[in-house]
Amino acid sequence: QVQLVESGGGLVQAGGSLRLSCAASGRYAMGWFRQAPGKEREFVAAINWSGGVTTYLDSVRGRFTISRDTAKNTIYLQMNSLKPEDTAVYYCAANLNVGRWASIRRESEYDYWGQGTQVAVSS
Repeated sequence: QVQLVESGGGLVQAGGSLRLSCAASGRYAMGWFRQAPGKEREFVAAINWSGGVTTYLDSVRGRFTISRDTAKNTIYLQMNSLKPEDTAVYYCAANLNVGRWASIRRESEYDYWGQGTQVAVSS
């Protein structure tokens, strides 16, 4: 059983920054997703097990950075230049068996999910 524990959400003004953390019980390919009120959950970013490969949602590329500390089995999502449209519940997820990296954006590729952490960006 893989355990994922998220932290770091909160309320911030537009243009501000937050860093989300997700502590895992092992080393896996990991992703961040988000779900805004009334919307479907969407992919935000992913990182492979070693930290050497990342991919991003177009609207966050250049503002968000996904990274990992392999010694701590923890991944991070550094979010800068936040916008009100970034408001959502953010979830981390673990992919235990990565196939084609291009599929890493799909929810169905992930085996375990965290409980979610709220990010609210005020205008």
